[in-house]
Amino acid sequence: MKFTPAKSLILGLFLTGSILSCKVDNPAPTPTGTDKSNETINSWVYDNMKYWYLWSDQMPAKQTSAASPEDYFYTLLNDYPNTDRFSWIEEDVEALTNSLNGINKVFGMKYTIYYLDNAQTNVGFFITYVIKGSPAEKAGLKRGDIILTVNGTQLDKNNYGTLTSAETATFGLGKVASGVFSLSGTTVQVTKAEVQDNPVHYWKVIEKGNKKIGYLVYSQFISAFDNNLRQVFGEFKSKGVNELVLDLRLNPGGYISSADILASLIVKNLNTDNVIHSDQWNANVTKDRPTYTTPTKFRNEPNNLGTLNRLYVLTSTGTASASELIINGLRPYMDVILIGAHTYGKNVGSVTLSDSQKRWKWAMQPIVLRTVNSKGESNYGTKEGFKPDYAVTDNVIPFKTWGDENETLLKKALELITGEVATQQIDPNARTSVSAMKGEPLKVNESENPYQNRKEMYVTFPK
Repeated sequence: MKFTPAKSLILGLFLTGSILSCKVDNPAPTPTGTDKSNETINSWVYDNMKYWYLWSDQMPAKQTSAASPEDYFYTLLNDYPNTDRFSWIEEDVEALTNSLNGINKVFGMKYTIYYLDNAQTNVGFFITYVIKGSPAEKAGLKRGDIILTVNGTQLDKNNYGTLTSAETATFGLGKVASGVFSLSGTTVQVTKAEVQDNPVHYWKVIEKGNKKIGYLVYSQFISAFDNNLRQVFGEFKSKGVNELVLDLRLNPGGYISSADILASLIVKNLNTDNVIHSDQWNANVTKDRPTYTTPTKFRNEPNNLGTLNRLYVLTSTGTASASELIINGLRPYMDVILIGAHTYGKNVGSVTLSDSQKRWKWAMQPIVLRTVNSKGESNYGTKEGFKPDYAVTDNVIPFKTWGDENETLLKKALELITGEVATQQIDPNARTSVSAMKGEPLKVNESENPYQNRKEMYVTFPK
């Protein structure tokens, strides 16, 4: 089954996660006229892929094809879905480009899905994230809530994807006691609406002795919110933050340009002559557009924290793309300590290609580059991604609120920073380990909108 947003749910968030990430002119001859046949669309698909695709030298020879553009596109990919498990095509360019900037018609929440019984049939949604200003938030849903039914139907492994597809849904909330889940009697009705997620979701300063610890939950790299990111670091700087915990467990990636800004706000001893990353393109682009391979250097960001010796990053299997670029790009300059699960493993970036003549709505998101850090390192592009320095299972539910010092991953970071092991207070009637659940999660930080489950690293082309 092809991993297209219209047809499947995919591990993770978001998309992570409006406007085109980039539009480019087709350097190959472009068919003209009003012909919208599959043959013409597929010719356009092939010519653009042959020029831009990172593995263009592995593509088959061009042949006339009347197959659907979706089916045809996947025949061009390099060792799909192994070597290239990322490139995709979408029939609606507007929906695609909106999703790249966090604009989606959604209830407005993400959740981890677990089995509730030994037969591994019934499941529950354990809310990890609620978009500010979304219908879900307005209805009172919050991180830590448990959903057991939708429109009165128990969620199970077969229906959980379709039950959330309706425009309006009534969610039956659950409770847990001694490892047993049951309905609480509370229901919440929510209607989807188009919302844009501000990814600068939560931040605070935690003081522990002489440690002033900045904590930031950042859920997607969206350029429209770069100034919000700068403002948070301005607040961190004014309060004398000398340790930083960056929570990227929900972050599936986004714009490379936003990753460059975040890296420049964090790096120790900011020097705009130092390289964050370099981009490797195929031979066509390298020959015709050599400036595309020019190394990207740190930016002059006045709110750079300046003297951090280390960075703690909270990770999950959904931490991807531009999030991993931050880790890889900063490692040559400071200690980057990972807490949580291994990351997704995406060291390549994509670009949006759509028809400049607007004859059809098809748009592609093919992989066009690989990133390496200043040491030439890019060894995380496997399904294991970056392995955590401290493997911590995010498995205490209901999930604690953001910034709670007993929240599983943040608690570990605070212990490492202060050297003090906190005493965790657990109410046996309200909380249970996922060991009381039945197996590993089906999906981690899943959105009810499949567009948001893409993990992308978007390119903005040089002028």
